[in-house]
Amino acid sequence: MDNANGGQNDWNYWRRVANEQGAGISTGGNPGPGQTNVNAAPEMTDAEKRRQTATSIARKKVLEAYKMSPNDYKAPTQASPAPTINAEDWRKYHSAWQDYYQKYYGEYYGKAARDYVARERLKLEREQAENARKMVASEPDPAIDIEDVQEGYRERIRKTAEKRAKKMRKSRHFIPITLGILIILAGVFLQYNQVIIGNVMAYMSPGNSEVSEISALDPTISKAVHDSPTLMIPKLNIEVPVAFGEGTTVREMNIKMANGVANFSIPGASAVPGQIGNFVVSGHSAGNVYERSQYKFIFSGLTRMAADDLIYMDYNGVRYTYKVTGTKTVDPTNVASLREIANENAGKPMITLITCTPLGSSKYRLLVYGEQIYPAYNNASSTEPATEEEKATEVEMPKNDETPLQQFWKWLTGQS
Repeated sequence: MDNANGGQNDWNYWRRVANEQGAGISTGGNPGPGQTNVNAAPEMTDAEKRRQTATSIARKKVLEAYKMSPNDYKAPTQASPAPTINAEDWRKYHSAWQDYYQKYYGEYYGKAARDYVARERLKLEREQAENARKMVASEPDPAIDIEDVQEGYRERIRKTAEKRAKKMRKSRHFIPITLGILIILAGVFLQYNQVIIGNVMAYMSPGNSEVSEISALDPTISKAVHDSPTLMIPKLNIEVPVAFGEGTTVREMNIKMANGVANFSIPGASAVPGQIGNFVVSGHSAGNVYERSQYKFIFSGLTRMAADDLIYMDYNGVRYTYKVTGTKTVDPTNVASLREIANENAGKPMITLITCTPLGSSKYRLLVYGEQIYPAYNNASSTEPATEEEKATEVEMPKNDETPLQQFWKWLTGQS
């Protein structure tokens, strides 16, 4: 019974709303003709308008179901008891709503399905048309003659070759000039390669030295002494064998310096390590790039030596330590300067390193000299001083290899 009353109340509510809307009573929005705007509201959005349109359609369907015109409805002046409704009217009400929604959504989804099918069909037709176009384009045109095409390509190649040949003929007079410039540049490089490379090597390690293991603070602490005579300069990362033996001419010294550095012994400067006097060692500062000796730049960094730098010399199972005391630059024939170093430091074992300067040139000789600080030399022997006759003998200090032009001139003039 409660369900019947609830259904009857719902029916009365919806019927009253439908009749009121049909009578022109507005509860919001813009008033239409004959309507009263009870509560004015802002302008509706598109979504609200669509919902209002759907509501109007639904209202009309309900009114048609009851065959009632909106104008036939009169608002009650006072509350009246809810009218009764029978089961048949209730069934018609629900049938009308079901018919409306079935028709509305059926039309909506049906249209959507038809649009989808149409789009897919159009897409497929376009793909088929594109494939057909590609197939037609890939097929050779029977109207085109293959021989004509080949002849056209040959003609284009021939014209291109002729253009390039003309350009080559126009620029042919530049070839001798270019070759001449290249030859001059090559000659300049060979002539001055000692200068160029020597200045680079002066700031690089000239050999694979391990002298960094030697303590520069305490000369008595070091690695094992070499079995053969070896010169070590930690500052320049030098560790090089020293050749002893007769022969002081430039040619003889260059032969010995090809395998390291060499002792340059002259009267008045003929000491050996540990002996009072001047022990002289000569080495190259630069060499030609085509020479195979690995010691051609061994003394290229000698200009960096300064006072108090340490020099080590392993000789006859003993390591001698020297401290640099000075440097000087002299002429190649000024061998007397080597005796002067010994005389100025009388009673001391001295070492003097010789090399050519400036780098890449044999114009002068750089002398770097120092005194022995370890081991003690209280009982060391002394060398014999040079005689006047020996002093008068003209001797030239060792020098770098000659430049290519100098070698060529000697070969051309028959000089040794």
